[in-house]
Amino acid sequence: MRNWFTGSLVVASAMAALVAAIFLPTETQAQQAPAKAAPAKAPAYKAPRTKDGKPNLNGLWMSNGMANWDLEPHGPAMATDPKLGAIYAVPPGVGYVVGGTIPYKPAALEQKKKNFAARAKEDPEAKCYMGGVPRSNYMSYPFQIIQGAKDFMISYEHAGAVRILNMGTPLKAPADSWMGTSNGHWEGETLVVDVTALGDQSWLDRSGNFHSDQLHVIERWTMRSADVLMYEARIEDPEVYTQPWTIRVPLYRQVEDNARLLEFKCVVFAEELLYGHLRKPAGAVTPAPAPAPPAGNQGKGKGKGKQ
Repeated sequence: MRNWFTGSLVVASAMAALVAAIFLPTETQAQQAPAKAAPAKAPAYKAPRTKDGKPNLNGLWMSNGMANWDLEPHGPAMATDPKLGAIYAVPPGVGYVVGGTIPYKPAALEQKKKNFAARAKEDPEAKCYMGGVPRSNYMSYPFQIIQGAKDFMISYEHAGAVRILNMGTPLKAPADSWMGTSNGHWEGETLVVDVTALGDQSWLDRSGNFHSDQLHVIERWTMRSADVLMYEARIEDPEVYTQPWTIRVPLYRQVEDNARLLEFKCVVFAEELLYGHLRKPAGAVTPAPAPAPPAGNQGKGKGKGKQ
């Protein structure tokens, strides 16, 4: 009898332990389990080098994300003209702003909403204006980085924009411009570019996000792999934002056969948008000019007959 009772206790204890192991919350099991050593981090990617030992950023690059539609997280939306159907409908995007939203001042946020409502006609991209910085780097057009022995040149397909990245003694621009003034230096694997002297006419995307002429951008270009270039921009504008904020956008090397930068002279496509209101209405007839007076009567008053 005693042996039977002892055996039953053993069986009951084993069953209780099994039930506890099955139904014990995962967090509790994790707490009881011995901590495992964190896996070692993979070494950071080291890009191929140029002759002077710097990371080689040469190539044809483009963003394939939705940053140019809207830097902030957004859902799908109808095109600016419903007649266009789904062709120009806004695709959804997860957002590229670190923290999720742009820290607008209240008045600036109201202006952004006005920009959004008028985006079909007021977006500088629609007018074939240069994209400015940082927007030119994540528009849906490729651009080419040409890395020289001293400085860089970036040539953009959209609107034929060009930037020179000065890698020597920092330069100060005499005036604002669409693409600003860029002074760069290396920090290990990262090219850091300080961009100033930017005007206030460019936008940051197609949704009306904007800036003033106080915009200051610090770019960080880092090779993440052989064909991925990570672009980061810290954006500061005390006239528009309550604090600096950052975007991160991956750029991809264009590896198609015969990939190269092509011309996209878009001015001709923007003429109707910019100057259509100056055209004559269809069917309008220009009035004929009044006939010139006879040569013999020029400068003479009306006579009263022979005297």
